[in-house]
Amino acid sequence: MTGNGTEIIVIEIGCANTASVLFALERLGAEARLSSDPAEIAAASKVVLPGVGAAGFAMARIHELGLFDTIRGLKVPLLGVCLGQQLLFEGSEEGDVSCLGLIPGRVTKMTATPDMVVPHMGWNQLEVLKADPLTAGVTNGDFAYFVHSYVCPVNKYTLATSTYGQPFAAMVRKGNVFGCQFHPERSSAVGAQILKNFVSL
Repeated sequence: MTGNGTEIIVIEIGCANTASVLFALERLGAEARLSSDPAEIAAASKVVLPGVGAAGFAMARIHELGLFDTIRGLKVPLLGVCLGQQLLFEGSEEGDVSCLGLIPGRVTKMTATPDMVVPHMGWNQLEVLKADPLTAGVTNGDFAYFVHSYVCPVNKYTLATSTYGQPFAAMVRKGNVFGCQFHPERSSAVGAQILKNFVSL
C-alpha cells in the first residue's frame, strides 16, 4: 500500500512506543499510520520520527531500512519526538554517532549532580522563545513530560527551552523540520495542542 499524499506517516524504526504517538494523532482526527517503507514515507503529507533509547541503534536502523536519504529529502513537515528530535541534529555524544544533519549542532549528555538525577524523567516547564505555528497556544510555564539523558543545544533554531540543571532545546524548528524533546503524546493538554498544531500545518 502506497501513501496517498494525505496521510501522516509515523516512522517505525523499532526503537519507540510508536503506537502511543499514532493513537494521539488519531484522537485528533488525523489520518495516520505506521510505516518504514521509503516510498510511503516520501508520499506522506507529514512525517513523525519518534524514538526512545540509544541514538546509535536508531541511526543504524535508519540506515538498514534505507531511510536516511528519504528522511533528509522530505519537503513536507517532519516532527522528531524525544530521541527523534536528537536525531535531527548533526551528531550525538551518545555513541559518538553521526545523525541526520538537518539542524546544526551536537547532542550532549546531561550532567548528573546530587540534586539532578539522570535520566531526567518527569514533568518540566517550557519557556517559549519564538512565536511559531507549532507553539501556538503554548505559554511560558506550561508543563511537558520528559524522559531523556541527552540534550540538544540551544541555538537560533530553538523554539522553546526547558531547564534541568542547564537550559536545553525543548522544541526546535528549521524550515519544514520540527522537534519536541518531550513526549507530546504523554504531555496532557499541552502535548495535544502541539500535535494539533502539527496536524494543522
